[in-house]
This record gives sequence, C-alpha cells and structure tokens, in this order.
Amino acid sequence: MAGVQTAVALREQGFTGPVTLIGAEPHQPYDRPPLSKAVLLGTAEGSALDVDFAALGIDLQLGREVSGLRPAEHELDTPEGPVPYDVLVIATGAEPVPLPGAEGVPGVHLLRTLDDAERLRPVLERKHDVVVVGAGWIGAEFATAARGAGCAVTVVEAADRPLAGALPAEVAAPMARWYAESGAELITNARVTAVEPGAVVLAEGTGAVRRLAAGAVVVGIGARPATRWLDGSGIVLGEDGSITADAGLRTSLPDVFAVGDCASFPSARYGERLLVHHWDNALQGPRTVAANVIAAAEGETLRTYDPVPYFWSEQFGRFVQYAGHHAGAGTLVHRGDPGGATWSAVWLRDGVLVALLAVGRPRDLAQGRKLIEVGAHIDPERAADPSVALKAAAL
Repeated sequence: MAGVQTAVALREQGFTGPVTLIGAEPHQPYDRPPLSKAVLLGTAEGSALDVDFAALGIDLQLGREVSGLRPAEHELDTPEGPVPYDVLVIATGAEPVPLPGAEGVPGVHLLRTLDDAERLRPVLERKHDVVVVGAGWIGAEFATAARGAGCAVTVVEAADRPLAGALPAEVAAPMARWYAESGAELITNARVTAVEPGAVVLAEGTGAVRRLAAGAVVVGIGARPATRWLDGSGIVLGEDGSITADAGLRTSLPDVFAVGDCASFPSARYGERLLVHHWDNALQGPRTVAANVIAAAEGETLRTYDPVPYFWSEQFGRFVQYAGHHAGAGTLVHRGDPGGATWSAVWLRDGVLVALLAVGRPRDLAQGRKLIEVGAHIDPERAADPSVALKAAAL
C-alpha cells in the first residue's frame, strides 16, 4: 500500500520524471486487510489495488527482490542486476516475527501475504483444529475467521490477557470473554515450549505442561520492520529495526525517504517517536513523501508528517476502532460498560484527549479523532456518560 500510494501521489502532485516501483512478490499490488477476512474465507479471490500503472507511466517491476543499497553509487542491488536511482523511497513494510523452534515444522503458518492467506484457506475449508499463538490483533482476526468457518480454535497467549502489548489491562481484559462467547478457547499465561507436527506443547503459569492437538498452527506474535537488507547502507535504524525518518519522512541519507511500516517518525503531537504498523499510516504517509520528494528537488521546505494514528479491526462480531496514542496518558475514562456490546475508552493527558478506543461506537471514534487533531480539552465527568456526545464533553 505505501509503495503504490507513493507512486500514485507523485503523479497526482505533478511529478513528471520516471517512477519505478519494485516489489518482491509476483502478484499485482494488493490491499492487506481483506487477507484476514474475505480472502481467507474464500469470499474474495484477491484484493488487487485498482491502479492503472501503465496509464500513470509507472514502471512496475514485480517478483524482484532488493537485497542491498549502495548510496555512494545510487544503486539498489537485485539478483537481476543493479537498479539506479536519483531519489529512493523505501516502503518495504514489516515482516511477521516467527515462533522460535517452529520454522519448517509442517502445518505452521504466518499470515502476512496473499500467499499466506491462500495457504490457510484450505485449513478453514477442511475445518481443521487450529491453534493460534498470540492474542494480538492478527491472532484475534484469524481466530474470528476460523470460528466463522467452523474450526475448533484455541488461542495461546503468553501474557495474562489478549492485546497485552497494545492496550492496558483495564481495557483489554474484558475482551477475553469475546473468545469464549465465540466458542474459541483462550489460554493465557502460557508459553509454547515446542511445536511438533500435529501438536503444540505449552508450559502454563502453574508449571503444568499441556499438549494441544493442532491440525494447523497460526503464529501471530508480532511484526518487525523489513529493514535487514539495509545492513551496511549507512541508513540509521532504531533499536526496533525501524528506519529513523525525520519529520518529513526523510532518512539519514538526504535523497532517501521511508514510509509505512518500515519507518518511525518524530511526533510533536505526542512528544515521542512513533512506529505505526497500520493501514491508515500506509495510506496517509505517501502523500507527505510525494510532496517532499518534489519539494526537496525544488529546494523548498519539507512538509511535516504528524498524523493521529488510526486503525480498525473486526473481532468476534465486533467492530473495534482506535485513534491516537495513549502512552503517557494520565486519565482513562470509560464510556459505557466494557462488558456490554458497545463501549468506548478515552485517554486524557493533562485534560487533553490523546486517544480513544471504540467498540461498536463509530460516532465516538469519528468525533474523538477530530478532537484529538485539535488538541481538545475534555470534561471527564461528561465524557463518562455514554449518552452525551463526545464532542459535547469538549471544554
């Protein structure tokens, strides 16, 4: 998404020079969200992006993997030979973190690419017993699809609750009941000690060892920026492996930009560097990159990228949306009962709305996102009343 949108935005913003778009996968560029939903369930054959690359004068090179960058020569290394560039935009995204010891074991799957989804589709069609390792966003979405297909599903999580890496306990813990309501079993405080053909072996918090039968194992324990190919290039990476872009999404090399899941950027809004692994970032960031590629060539000031992060997820019949960044927020306000069908959580920092999670309350999300953008102060007592529109709680 980030690479395609950058190429398209360059044309939309008037760039007339040659544009080459290189991708390692052989498929036409596609959208990822349907992979854990319609494509996985077989209700859609693919999610190709509706872009006429030839009409836009974009040289699309598929099935070509870039293995290195040599900035002194202004060249990329590929098996087919070097590719020269004047300005480079890196949009290599993220790659799933494998489960140690599970690589190469038959029946173990990741879910990131179209090929991954195609390999998992027969698992759902044949209604295999499935073990999902990781109760994060991707684990929950796959478990939702698998239950919808009639599979027996067990989800294993090392933490004490689902979404432990994304949300605080008072927000995420109530989501645990969603699994049981759907018929999936959620096992928390459990560590995978071995994966064997047809089985997953666990060590639980009590010290007990448990063996789970598994016709298939799906690993969803996180993702990391796909930047290891940049070793030795001189581009500065953070401890998390992300490219440390500046506020204009330019890297430590002035003629190289980075956008999407592979790049972190400084946020003046939140006072820290953000690494956002979500679809909206891959849609919004390219517009800034395209503008700054053109601005840099003309010696103009670069545009600043400081969005309100946003994402959404469909889990167990619920539509979950999140906007903002809650780290460092001092106040959490619930709007509605987290045990109910619809509710929201609002985070305030010094009275200012900085983040919001909405479950089945899209109006809260729409209003909250706008309030975050303008740095609105919120009355916590009025915000706690779910019958009061969130915008009416603004001071």
